[in-house]
Amino acid sequence: MYFNNIEKKVISVYEANGFLISNIREKNLFKEISNKILFHCSNILKKKLSYKFFDYAHNYINIKDLNEIRLLIINDINKDSEIKKIFFSIFREFLYTIAGNELVMQKNINLSIQMPSDDSSLLDVHSDTWAGDSPYEVVGWLPLVNCYKTKSMFILNNTNSLKYSREIFNKKSINFSFKKIKKKVNWLKINKGQLLIFNQNLIHGNQVNMEKTTRWSLNCRFKSIFTPYSEKKLGDFFEPVTLRPASSQGMKYVYPIIKK
Repeated sequence: MYFNNIEKKVISVYEANGFLISNIREKNLFKEISNKILFHCSNILKKKLSYKFFDYAHNYINIKDLNEIRLLIINDINKDSEIKKIFFSIFREFLYTIAGNELVMQKNINLSIQMPSDDSSLLDVHSDTWAGDSPYEVVGWLPLVNCYKTKSMFILNNTNSLKYSREIFNKKSINFSFKKIKKKVNWLKINKGQLLIFNQNLIHGNQVNMEKTTRWSLNCRFKSIFTPYSEKKLGDFFEPVTLRPASSQGMKYVYPIIKK
């Protein structure tokens, strides 16, 4: 494998942990995407908001209105084409090392908002492949606030994920209690200004946020354009973002017909 030393380090960490947490290299990109999302939130709530809003959104939004407002924000940020470009740019160098440099990206960026003590925003024990995602995908996860303990997400390492995945499917049920893996999960500590790329084949999820502030995080899936797809296909769910000229021309090439 002809990787340089920086790439080797990224690969080593990702393969050992099933995830990579790193500082965002271009700080201005994080500021840009935060400002854009804050702008859309201000328009929807019809209030002038500062960065403190993200941590203290529970003081502005009633839990019963949370999902409706979250969907409005998601709709607005996915209409803003610049947000998607900024998001990709934040992750680009790490994605090139982990997933390849000819990539497809999920068409819509997702947004999670998890208020303190809110049990309506749970993403319980699961692996994305159980729901029709390709095992070749990775997830880019970008927090807008400091995430720690139950304000973050948990992930199981490869050995335990394999063990419990087999157990779940042997029982032919994905109703799997968090209590069973509670002592084995890794709660990820990620500060705003950092990014996370994780292996969505591993068991992961969240629990009720028992911290005092609200979690905001964006996430989006990526994969190499030429790796196998599952239920989520190119064109329907994914779109190309870095297809190289040799590949695009090769895909259009028509072999000449030789007359016999």
